Amino acid sequence: MKFDEMVAVSGLPGVYKMVANRSNGLIVKDIDTNKTRFASARKHQFTPLASIGIFTDDDTTELKEVFKMMKEKITSHPLPKPNNPGELKKYFAEVLPNYDRDKVHVNDIKKVVKWFTFLDAKDLLDFSDDDKVVEDAKGKKKASAEEE
Repeated sequence: MKFDEMVAVSGLPGVYKMVANRSNGLIVKDIDTNKTRFASARKHQFTPLASIGIFTDDDTTELKEVFKMMKEKITSHPLPKPNNPGELKKYFAEVLPNYDRDKVHVNDIKKVVKWFTFLDAKDLLDFSDDDKVVEDAKGKKKASAEEE
């Protein structure tokens, strides 16, 4: 599943896959149960995970990049329990040292950790496409530099 297809739906727990877009809402599939349902735009707000960023001192860091850092550091920095605010802040400071401590609240960190835990357990955190895109971009740049 592509990261761009995953959405958070306000009022509903967890992460969903967007199946179809309707004028009055979305048809989403619960990744955990595989059940499909309609989520009305009147009752819910939809946020693609690909559009979420974490505030840093400089700018923002995409959620996908934060997940990558969490995945890389999972052995050296195990995930904290989501009910301990002190551990959550300490953990997030180790993963993303320059996160904006004024704008990023404990509930935000808790949600990121829960989403990461869920997606990692379902083996949905595949970042291999990112490496391929970088290589392709480098290849194109080389080709255009060679043409000159």
